Amino acid sequence: MDLKTNILSVRAKIDRALAAAGRQPEELTILAVTKYVDASVFKELLTYGLQEIGENRLQDAVGKQEALGELKTKFKWHFIGSLQTNKARAAALRFDLIHSLDRINLAEVLSRVGEEIERRIPVLIQVNVSGERTKHGIAPDEVGVFYEEIRKLPGLRASGLMTMAPYTKDPETVRPVFRELRFLFEQVKAEYNPGPEWRELSMGMSNDYAVAIEEGATIVRIGSAIFGV
Repeated sequence: MDLKTNILSVRAKIDRALAAAGRQPEELTILAVTKYVDASVFKELLTYGLQEIGENRLQDAVGKQEALGELKTKFKWHFIGSLQTNKARAAALRFDLIHSLDRINLAEVLSRVGEEIERRIPVLIQVNVSGERTKHGIAPDEVGVFYEEIRKLPGLRASGLMTMAPYTKDPETVRPVFRELRFLFEQVKAEYNPGPEWRELSMGMSNDYAVAIEEGATIVRIGSAIFGV
């Protein structure tokens, strides 16, 4: 694994996508998805300016955080996998942003934890834009009502939307998915006036992040393009 070469290649592709969209580098967060790498790689990530970490499984993330010790505080931790309600408390305590809020009962549990620790838990609403049965997330036509419900919860901070596009060799075929999520994001902004905390669009992975950036992504989740696995 030539981490430096991979990261430079990813950054160059990101720069081209940002330029094509007339956007600035500070508008985008690169999330290094570390699902298939162990804690020994993390120090090198800091060398290349990657401080935002995405993990799919709570148990794996806990193991890596414990292995890192104090070094774990150098990173911001994002939970990007499906979250079971019985693991919500642990996730809320260990992660800086949860990308996968997709049901009200999970929102209520997270909010209670937020109230207990006196910190509003930052979350993104996961939307199943493509309608795939294998994907988690609420339906696009439920986004407004769902947002209206969770904004009432005092221990949550709804910060935006997340989606997973279908895997395809041609990223242009999923451009409509990203465009639809951006539309839904702007619709919530216009109808509910959520304020400056409503700012994140988490969309785009290793095979399609350039298209996602062109369509307005503020967070891209990149694993294999960085780590080669």
